[in-house]
Amino acid sequence: MIRNVPSGQFVNVLDAVFGFRKDERALTFLVDLPDIRVRDSAAWMDRRRIAIEWYLMLQDHWKELPFSALSFGVYPNVGTNNGDLPARVLLVEKAMPDGTVSDSDELPLDEVLKGSSVVLAPTELSATAPLKVLAKRLGFRGATMPGFSRAMIPALGLDYQKVNARVVEFQQRMNRATGANVVLSSEGRDFSLFLDLRHRTAHASGGVIREPGSVANLPSGEAYIVPYEGEKDGDPSRTEGLLPVQFGEEVVVFRVAGNRAFAVESTGPESNRQRQLLTSDPAYGNIAELGVGVLGEWGVTAVGSTLLDEKLGVHIAFGRSEHFGGFTAPSNFTSPERVIHIDWVYVPSVQPKVAVEKLEFIYPDNVAEGVMTKGRFVV
Repeated sequence: MIRNVPSGQFVNVLDAVFGFRKDERALTFLVDLPDIRVRDSAAWMDRRRIAIEWYLMLQDHWKELPFSALSFGVYPNVGTNNGDLPARVLLVEKAMPDGTVSDSDELPLDEVLKGSSVVLAPTELSATAPLKVLAKRLGFRGATMPGFSRAMIPALGLDYQKVNARVVEFQQRMNRATGANVVLSSEGRDFSLFLDLRHRTAHASGGVIREPGSVANLPSGEAYIVPYEGEKDGDPSRTEGLLPVQFGEEVVVFRVAGNRAFAVESTGPESNRQRQLLTSDPAYGNIAELGVGVLGEWGVTAVGSTLLDEKLGVHIAFGRSEHFGGFTAPSNFTSPERVIHIDWVYVPSVQPKVAVEKLEFIYPDNVAEGVMTKGRFVV
């Protein structure tokens, strides 16, 4: 088993990521819990153990920390990735610099977050979308870590100043671009998807989370943008084409138009299941994100968790987008249980039957710049 990061190094990692200030409010851990809907697993159990280890490490370094308190909160899982969080959270423990520890107390989530400067969320189900929305309103900085495992601990030691600089290069390209062409190959056939990037601002998630109101994944290392969803009257989205996604041994081919996957052109059990998902909840097929991860350039390899794997190359997401600056929100889904933001990650170890042949950005005056060929960056 990979050992946890040494306690002193963990403090340094958090300082490098969040840029500790002189007088911080609380640093709060948020962890979701299993139930009858979403059963516990060895990986989830160990993630909770990791969070407790980090919490105890920080208590050991109180004199080096500027926080008014350390809090450890838990909440029942919401049943889906990026669904809205419960209104209340149970603070299992709250430690103060003088050594006093408060008893468990159930409090409004807003109250806990408003009293926090920094929030760490090593959860099973991603809390990135709701925490992004809450951070803008309540002013905390947050790192979401859905699916974090000990295999990712080495990635916490990267030089995130350099990672961030590389990410910003792609963010700037996305901001200049009016569109992107993605060509994917699978089983001897090429599939092209054009993504409309007009009317949007790109984001850099490079491991530097220092502005109040900002939330990003940790480990970090991607630039991302929401394709235009056609919300402006008389200006439909130009996103269209074919998108292959591998599920197990089956490659499902989605037909996309108007920035939404609306049909499945392949056959098989998973193709039938995906076809039903598109039919039962059209918001499921919203093209919610184009992301470019850079950590592969630092020798990081996939570990089987989207949190890290999406930071290694191209990924395209379905579902909720308003937390990234788009317009598809939980209210657009047929029920809260169906709300998702799910990334399809195009690196060989994740989707071995689908390869990135080309990624290019289209700039004004129809100038094209190829940034990736045969799965490798060329810029």
